[in-house]
Amino acid sequence: MFDFLKKKELTQIAKLSQELKDARNQLAEKEDSISELEKKLQEKEFEINSLKKDIDSLSDNLIVLKKYEPLRDIDTQIEAKNQKFKELQDKYVTAYNIYEKLEKEIQIYQDTIDLADYGVYEPHFNFDVSEQYQNEIYGIRERQKIFIQTKQAAIGGENITWNGSLAQGQAMVNKEKKLMLRAFNGECEGFIADVEWNNVYRMEDRLNKSFDAINKVYEKQGITISEEYKELKLNELRLAYEYKLKKHEEREEQRAIREQMREEETARREIEAALSKAQKEEETYQKALAKARQEILSVEGGKQEKLLAKIKELEVRVAEAETNKERALSMAQQTRRGHVYVISNIGSFGENVYKIGMTRRLDPMDRVRELGDASVPFPFDVHAIIFCEDAPTLENKLHKAFEHQRTNLMNSRKEFFNVTLDEIEEVVHENDATIEFTKVAEARDYRETQAIKSKIAPQKEGKFPESIVA
Repeated sequence: MFDFLKKKELTQIAKLSQELKDARNQLAEKEDSISELEKKLQEKEFEINSLKKDIDSLSDNLIVLKKYEPLRDIDTQIEAKNQKFKELQDKYVTAYNIYEKLEKEIQIYQDTIDLADYGVYEPHFNFDVSEQYQNEIYGIRERQKIFIQTKQAAIGGENITWNGSLAQGQAMVNKEKKLMLRAFNGECEGFIADVEWNNVYRMEDRLNKSFDAINKVYEKQGITISEEYKELKLNELRLAYEYKLKKHEEREEQRAIREQMREEETARREIEAALSKAQKEEETYQKALAKARQEILSVEGGKQEKLLAKIKELEVRVAEAETNKERALSMAQQTRRGHVYVISNIGSFGENVYKIGMTRRLDPMDRVRELGDASVPFPFDVHAIIFCEDAPTLENKLHKAFEHQRTNLMNSRKEFFNVTLDEIEEVVHENDATIEFTKVAEARDYRETQAIKSKIAPQKEGKFPESIVA
């Protein structure tokens, strides 16, 4: 019994042992599974941590990107801005064109104008004397009268009727034409009367503007002032201007002729005075010489020696008087003889501005001193005075050589040139005139004036203290 029980217990024990063993194996398997799971868990945690880091990084980037969010559509914005800029540019161009148009319209009614915008006036007529211009003005006014009489001045409106009547319509049209011509002619008279050297182009613009404005008023009636009639008015305006210009030129020519006549009269008087003086001196010395020669025949010793010395001196004086007389006679007979002078005035005109002129005076410095007396603040410096048999020709050659270097290109009678002294000297020597030029202008009065001004200026302005005392 005991053995049976023992056997049963052993069986149970063996069974339990097996179950325990199985349980242990299962536990081991579970532990292995858990270990595997723990490894996977660690891997997943590592992945999660990595993902968290990526998320954090992306979050940071997202914050940065949010700042630049307005720039996401930058291309669209740029395109919109470009379109806006183009619209503004188009508006500006339109506005600027309107401005320029208005500026031009305003300009023709202003008293001043920039002549550089127009350039040099090109004459339409080339008459020699002002009287020819005056005659042409009379002629063009007669042609205007013919245009009005033959109904060529104002045209159009031939088929207009009034109250069904063609005659009444034409009567009305004729009145309108008369009114528009009266208005146009009245304005043109004002333009022609006011035309001057500095506004000729502006007056032409005003005339054209008046023509367009009057025609626009009567546009609906179908009547206009003819282009041919306008051209007659424009030619009258140009003739009036060129007439005034020619009159000015003639006055300048007359002034130059009078100046030349005064210069020649002064030279003539100087020559006559020099001739008279030389003749008187010659006669005086000849008489004294004859007397000394007569006396020497009747004296001896020391008195004779004194008389011989006196005779020699008188012979020299007679020769000098004869030379002066011959020179004066030659100057009187040869009217083209004279002196060409080259002078400057730094204080008045600046550097490299020279006056090239001519005088027939016996002493050319008299003419130089005259030029520097009252017309300029400082006296002229002389660089060269050239005596020649044909002074006008040499002067003309020098003027032609520097024609485009005149300080005044509109008046050829002004003898000032923007040149260097070397250039002048070269042309003079090319014309066989051998003379030394004084290259440096003394300009004493001017330089002393500048020195005085430089001393006065600091006193007026005051001096800075040498040190600042606190």
